[in-house]
Amino acid sequence: MLQVRRYYTLSEVQEDLQAGVITLPNLVEHYLQRIDEYAELNAFIEVFAGDVREKAIEIQQKIRNGTAGRLAGMVIGLKDIIAYKDHKVSVCSRILENYCSIYSSTVVERILAEDAIIIGRLNCDEFAMGGSNENSCYGPVKNFADYTKVAGGSSGGSAVAVQAGLCLAALGTDTGGSVRQPAAFCGVVGVKPTYGRVSRHGIIAYASSFDQVGPITNSVEDAALLLEIIAGPDEYDSTAAQQLVPSYSALLHTSGSKKIAYLTEVLNADGLDPEVQELTEHAIQKLREEGHTVEPVSFPYLEYVVPTYYILTMAEASSNLARYDGVHYGYRSPGAHGLESTYKQSRSEGFGPEVKRRIMLGTFVLSAGYYDAYYGKAQKVRQLIRRKTEEILAEYDFILMPTTPTPAFGIGEKTDDPVVMYLADIFTVQASLAGIPAISIPAGNNSKGLPLGLQLLGKRFGEGELLAFSKYMLDTVKSDHYIQQ
Repeated sequence: MLQVRRYYTLSEVQEDLQAGVITLPNLVEHYLQRIDEYAELNAFIEVFAGDVREKAIEIQQKIRNGTAGRLAGMVIGLKDIIAYKDHKVSVCSRILENYCSIYSSTVVERILAEDAIIIGRLNCDEFAMGGSNENSCYGPVKNFADYTKVAGGSSGGSAVAVQAGLCLAALGTDTGGSVRQPAAFCGVVGVKPTYGRVSRHGIIAYASSFDQVGPITNSVEDAALLLEIIAGPDEYDSTAAQQLVPSYSALLHTSGSKKIAYLTEVLNADGLDPEVQELTEHAIQKLREEGHTVEPVSFPYLEYVVPTYYILTMAEASSNLARYDGVHYGYRSPGAHGLESTYKQSRSEGFGPEVKRRIMLGTFVLSAGYYDAYYGKAQKVRQLIRRKTEEILAEYDFILMPTTPTPAFGIGEKTDDPVVMYLADIFTVQASLAGIPAISIPAGNNSKGLPLGLQLLGKRFGEGELLAFSKYMLDTVKSDHYIQQ
């Protein structure tokens, strides 16, 4: 088989395809071989080998004819929460084992229409509930930089697949940081769009007022192109925004000085790793040297973002997951007898510990006598967080902060204390509560070689400006210690 080099961007792939240096069947075989070689990472739970070989031949002919779509040459993986017709989708849960989707999600239809090749299903935390990819019924995903470390979650398989070169790009979902946090842990680019920017049709729901599909890539250019293609109105999703989608990939230039805020409470937060703090301060100083205004701003609600987020998402999970009852579809306990027994045993056996914990807590905060004290109050705090965030962004172009308080932690290190695990989301949930776009970009490695990420938050539907400035930061402001994996 022809030796194929490691590709980091779609433009590199397409250039070699046009020049005849490689063919798409060669490229697909390269990825299939690499997936086998790095099977220990546990990033893929299913590989569509037969499908991709056929598709590669078909799209190769389109390339020769000059009729190929914009994503021709992009081999992409799907988080196991995104429906793809006639393929399994299980959300890495026994409750949906062997479930085969009868339709494709809107995002899948849109990337296939542009000739992307979907190579397989990627591991994730069960029902996207987790920040380490240790809650999957298929076992944890390992970080390519250090196999003893977590990949991040819930889109850990998606991030590692891109990090390790098992595919060129991946689609994940971000509820409270599930694209951005693993992107930071794995040294790749991860984008959470504005809520409503991308259709949720065909995405298995965790928390419906938060969930958004986002791309994970090696480059901002590929993230911009993917977002441009998957975003936009959708008749199947009433929450999808009606705004037309700008040509993000053609607008990746920025000019003039920007005003950027950083939150004083973030840099003074308990548990902030010293090297993460140093990296953030380095970026702030570098931006100032480049002529930008970078100023500290107070955000007095930082200590409330995590509890607010978890109260609301657990409540929504309790409602969304009620449909998995052992009757309609999915797992049914073989030992169940009668309706009540079917419900109890199927759900007890089918859901993992973390999902059951969140369902029970969500049911509690929605119950009579506690609704106003918890869920109602959390909704009010969410509005305070949103208004304060929008107030800052009315004065500044972007908010800059670390993506995560620490680099990737050890597998098993935080599983015994869910509260400690939840607090790892402290820097990502603000954008989710406010419904605004955010991006994590690779910004350096720590002294142990583990990737670190910086996060930028932007104005609602300001993905174009956010992507352009992120590309500028990667090109000119990245850490002196930055090493591409």
